[in-house]
Amino acid sequence: MDRRVALKNAGIAGVLAAGVAPAVHAQAAVRWRLSSSFPKALDTIFGAANTFADAVKKMSGGKFEISVHAAGEITPPFGVVDAVQQGSIECAHTAPYYFFGKNDAFALGCAIPFGLNSRQMTAWMVEGNGMKLMREFYAGYNIVNFVGGNTGAQMGGWYRKEIKSVADMKGLKFRAGGFAGKVLGRMGVVPQNIPGGEIYSALEKGTIDAAEWVGPYDDQKLGFNKVAPFYYYPGWWEGGPELDFYINDKAFNALSAENKAIVEAAAAQAATEMQAKYDAKNPAALKQLVGSGTKLRPFPNDVMALAFKEAMALYSELSASNPQWAKIYGDYSKFRADANLWFRFTEARFDSFMQSQKL
Repeated sequence: MDRRVALKNAGIAGVLAAGVAPAVHAQAAVRWRLSSSFPKALDTIFGAANTFADAVKKMSGGKFEISVHAAGEITPPFGVVDAVQQGSIECAHTAPYYFFGKNDAFALGCAIPFGLNSRQMTAWMVEGNGMKLMREFYAGYNIVNFVGGNTGAQMGGWYRKEIKSVADMKGLKFRAGGFAGKVLGRMGVVPQNIPGGEIYSALEKGTIDAAEWVGPYDDQKLGFNKVAPFYYYPGWWEGGPELDFYINDKAFNALSAENKAIVEAAAAQAATEMQAKYDAKNPAALKQLVGSGTKLRPFPNDVMALAFKEAMALYSELSASNPQWAKIYGDYSKFRADANLWFRFTEARFDSFMQSQKL
């Protein structure tokens, strides 16, 4: 009998008994490019993309590699959605609210003024309807999203002059990230949407009067305290901004089930590490800033009250004019109400008491 016919008829047991190893089709190597919206100097927010790529490589045994590129290397900081949508890059790491100009609903995947804090945002995305609703929305842009980090509540920015009332906000040229500018504009501010790597020079030259970025650790690295003495809090427009990994849907769907699971696990690792870094590094940085002369100030009550009023009015208008916003925000706002009721009796009271003690 022909040996090839015998092996064919013997099945796998016969093949093994004959001492012939069956052909093993090794999984093809995967090579992706990731474009960040952030400069390399920021080890916290840019670093999340490196964490993601490193985790993917390790979990895949080196068979799945992602090269990470800082803002401007292969795409402009605010060009990553177009690049992922068109498939010119496989993935990006960015803040969704940068793209509110395409559709205001992008902001709901990141942060809106007087929105969810970081824990609430995670809860809405992971256990609530957030991920489902945002994925339905992003499908229109050929994007599959994964959580990519959170900064926690941010600071309210750096100002050349003291803000004593709403009147001092009028005409202020203020760099504010993404969607926040819509509310600030209604308050008489002149919002400026400038990438992180360009803020310092604009503030130094007086092209802008004030700027916000994230918080003490990043702000100190970027040197804002050298060109603006007043540091305000809180960043009411960013109570818990979520960063995302945006992945081209065709590239993601072409992955094996194993690699899809690796991407999800690596994104979760990067997300956890980012917030841990901010929470660990911000306290020391704030002490150093104040020690070197930074003037720390809370926003006046009338500024907070007007901002809240204008934000709620804006959301009502958007709900009436934008069906995608209305669908997502309807769920988001209900979740926010329930979460704040719970936090009022637990987190807020506990935090308030602990922060009043001398430890």
